[in-house]
Amino acid sequence: MKGGAALALGLCLASCGFDNSLSGSIGEVFPLDISRVEVAQNAEAMQVTYYRNRGVFLDVVVRVSVSLQDEGVAPDGGVPTIELKAGKKLDLMGESPTGQLKCAVSHAPGGEPTRSLPRVKKGDLEILEGGNIGEAMRGNFSMLFEAEGGDLGFGRTLVGTFAVKESLDAGFNDP
Repeated sequence: MKGGAALALGLCLASCGFDNSLSGSIGEVFPLDISRVEVAQNAEAMQVTYYRNRGVFLDVVVRVSVSLQDEGVAPDGGVPTIELKAGKKLDLMGESPTGQLKCAVSHAPGGEPTRSLPRVKKGDLEILEGGNIGEAMRGNFSMLFEAEGGDLGFGRTLVGTFAVKESLDAGFNDP
């Protein structure tokens, strides 16, 4: 690849949304400014948390918790889980096989109580890179919330991108 073509490709990749961002009509309810993002996961769930430093407070702007429970029965008789990997797209609507929400979203400004957003009416989350604990992970999501339920955000949208150097282990402290 020639120098000019490589530079153009590099600029395109740098500007194609590989950073951490939040947008959507939920921004009319609370600010979507962020200062850092963490991804944590275990065998049963993954969580993408967007933080904002605000003086003495650390706001959880948005925390997206996604169940990794899958349909069917695992070989050991338990509930099977979804393997996260590049190209994997997760449906965020409805409930998991055990009856918990596939996706729960919350907002917790520093010094205030945590507020739940309504159930996801329509939405998905896609893993673009990584997928395992300890790896870099990159992805995106978009969702539309139900018109009622939760504490705030009724009928609003939320769109996000995330890119972290390492997905954290949210294990159960197993020996």
